[in-house]
Amino acid sequence: MSRRAKARHRDAAQLRTGFTTSACAAGAARAAIEALRTESIPSVVSIPLPGGRSATFELARCEPLGDGIRTGVIKDAGDDPDVTHGAEIQAAVRFIDTPGIHYEAGEGVGVATRPGLEIPVGEPSVSPGARRIIRRAVIAAVGEDFLRSQGVHITLSVPGGEAIAQETLNPRLGVLGGISILGTTGIVVPYSEGAYRGSIVVEIKAALRNGVTHLALTTGKRSESYLMRARPTWPELAFIQVGDHVGFGLKRAARLGAKGIALSGMIGKLSKIAQGRMHTHVSQGLIDIPFIASLAGTLQPPPPPELLARLHQANTARHIQMMLRKADIPGLEQGIADLAAQQAAAHIEHNVPVEVFLWDIKGALLAYATA
Repeated sequence: MSRRAKARHRDAAQLRTGFTTSACAAGAARAAIEALRTESIPSVVSIPLPGGRSATFELARCEPLGDGIRTGVIKDAGDDPDVTHGAEIQAAVRFIDTPGIHYEAGEGVGVATRPGLEIPVGEPSVSPGARRIIRRAVIAAVGEDFLRSQGVHITLSVPGGEAIAQETLNPRLGVLGGISILGTTGIVVPYSEGAYRGSIVVEIKAALRNGVTHLALTTGKRSESYLMRARPTWPELAFIQVGDHVGFGLKRAARLGAKGIALSGMIGKLSKIAQGRMHTHVSQGLIDIPFIASLAGTLQPPPPPELLARLHQANTARHIQMMLRKADIPGLEQGIADLAAQQAAAHIEHNVPVEVFLWDIKGALLAYATA
């Protein structure tokens, strides 16, 4: 869903936005740094967010801790609360001699124990997007020059986070000990399913009314940005973030008169499409690791039996990709893209040509298919 539709339908639905755990962690970290530098306790703290936005938080705590300061921010997820709504996101900060920002998992923050995630094994489960937001906040407090000569050590904690994590996918993914600190924008934008689908229809109609008949349906912001970069001549109106509502977006685009549809996503959601699962939200089912592993078993040359057994025990789709890449066995992504294109075309009775773009997490195009 584009920024235009998000703003329009946020106003229409009058739903209150909230903040991600990443924004709360960044707010707590900046408050602790300010307290260390000024030797005074701030009552509120503001942080910069991507896109020129900002967020302001009241502090739930600010207390000395050895040679550092521990602060806390209560997460408010707005009108779309998740299991972390109301949790206190704490940051214990101290200055160190080693340049850069260094993370440690405290109480209730998980640690990666299996390969295939966005973070290395043994690291606190603070996503790359979350680390970027925290880094923005730290630089706003101390400046980039400080981080070249000295460092900031941040221990993130969430009291009760280990129990909260049992209601998430973390235990299955091998993130143990607590929740993950997540969020690339810092903002939680709430939508009812009806409002979200309504936004998709509005954007499809707007594109078609302006003569844009080849539409790009994307599963999220990153896959949208990657396709925009790869197809710079496509008009902005063509790009529509359908999120998990891929089947709905396909059918509405075809019914309303699209002449061509591109699907853009990464391996997880496109593997669901490849199975004919057109609603990709986790509530509708997890990524089917045995399906992906079985597809890998059809590659030529095929994986050796011992590798195939490991693929079936993989932690994530990315984990399967990593093992196949290490064994120099290509073709999995192309197989998924081919099946996804076939399933998407069948979903709209082959009335509109479909193309599929499958990206890696950094934006490299791994596979392209048409149907």
